[in-house]
Amino acid sequence: MYCNNLDSYNSRRQFLSQNALGLGSIALTGLMNEGKAAYFSKGGKISFPNKSPKAKRVIYLFQSGGPAHTDLLDPKPQTAGRFDEDIPDSVFGTQRVSGMVANQSRFPYVPSMFNFTKSGTCGTPISDLMPHTQKIADDICVVNSMWSEAINHDPAITFLQTGGQLPGRPSMGAWLDYGLGSANEDLPSFVVMTSVPSKGKMGQGLLARLWGPGFLPSKHQGVQLRNGADPVLYLRNPEGMTGKARRTYLDGLARLNEAALEVSGDPEIDTRIAQYEMAYRMQSSVPELADLSDEPESTFELYGEEARKPGTFARNCLMARRLAERDVRFIQLYHRGWDQHGNIHGQLPIQCRDTDQASAALITDLKQRGLLDDTLVIWGGEFGRTPYAQGSPKPDAYGRDHHGKAFSIWMAGGGVKGGMSYGQTDDYAFNVTDKPVHVHDLHATILDLLGIDHTKLTYRFQGRQFRLTDVHGHVAKDIIA
Repeated sequence: MYCNNLDSYNSRRQFLSQNALGLGSIALTGLMNEGKAAYFSKGGKISFPNKSPKAKRVIYLFQSGGPAHTDLLDPKPQTAGRFDEDIPDSVFGTQRVSGMVANQSRFPYVPSMFNFTKSGTCGTPISDLMPHTQKIADDICVVNSMWSEAINHDPAITFLQTGGQLPGRPSMGAWLDYGLGSANEDLPSFVVMTSVPSKGKMGQGLLARLWGPGFLPSKHQGVQLRNGADPVLYLRNPEGMTGKARRTYLDGLARLNEAALEVSGDPEIDTRIAQYEMAYRMQSSVPELADLSDEPESTFELYGEEARKPGTFARNCLMARRLAERDVRFIQLYHRGWDQHGNIHGQLPIQCRDTDQASAALITDLKQRGLLDDTLVIWGGEFGRTPYAQGSPKPDAYGRDHHGKAFSIWMAGGGVKGGMSYGQTDDYAFNVTDKPVHVHDLHATILDLLGIDHTKLTYRFQGRQFRLTDVHGHVAKDIIA
């Protein structure tokens, strides 16, 4: 409905609320409460954090495509001599396989051809493909018992990022912005960066819904920092408009939006007001953030020369540290290219070279600056890779298919115990045998470290209460310092 006079404007919500009677008004009350937090204390809505937090922010180094856990973090020397033997039926069980290997006549076991070194004083075994990660072994907790029901990329990535395999739910960063808000008025509390491998396949595409707000108000969505002259789109003033003129324009627009908000009560109008103001402040904060001229040469020695190049994983890790310094709440890095269905011996070393030094440098840098204690860093993908070969088991030809029943990640800082391995898989790294950590459990643990009871952070939508962990999730308390 359009009307020039806001005073005479009546929304459908207003019309119904003014005319509903009896049971109709009760039903309307339920509808009006859609999109509101579920849990209330005597004084009103519960505020977060609602328990003592160990972490203030999260940096998630998401390795899209599924890093091969058997080749990187979960070695099985006890079965190294069983190359090209079939995985025993007692191990394989009723494993679901993807369409890419459904027609294979057999599933030959291929132990890792890469060497592992017991690293740090803790002795955690880490692949020699990641020599820099080996140096931070005493700072990280390797979780070898992750598992997921998903076996294909899109539902598996969506599951890791939103807690549901189907699109439409809020991402982790959106949930945290909704629950905790921002600690920096001049930057978004949820920032996203992406990178691709230096050589070879880029892997699965990444959709903006992975950092979207889902059914939460759109002000909670992630803001993508891009390469090039404009890290955030549409921040610059239009040609011919001065900063003063833009301020006057935004003030006038805010008054109109506030009048419309008072009339209609539409929360998206409030979002629009907030986003215009954030964009105005980001005109100065984003260029300052992206300007690396104040970084000493020692920074690039630590992160590697690739950190000088926009769009690389190394550059994004350095930017993540700069964002953490500025108290950005959730920093999400996506690096593509780990989907190695063939020639894993040629492709896996490239991915490790692209990411190993910068990942370790980020931990070292945060630690040197006193930020690691309250910054939770997570490294890992949506699932692992099969211990059996996809295609011919010849060492220079085989690949590994998707594997959700067991995979590895590592975590550091933010209240996580360093220098330890958590959970265990069987002799083939095929099934979790001890201390399983489901995707919902990981989310519950992340929220717990941020001082949030995962059962309390909810949002009412379509007649039910939703949360990041759905109706599941247990905190992995043994990894918390």
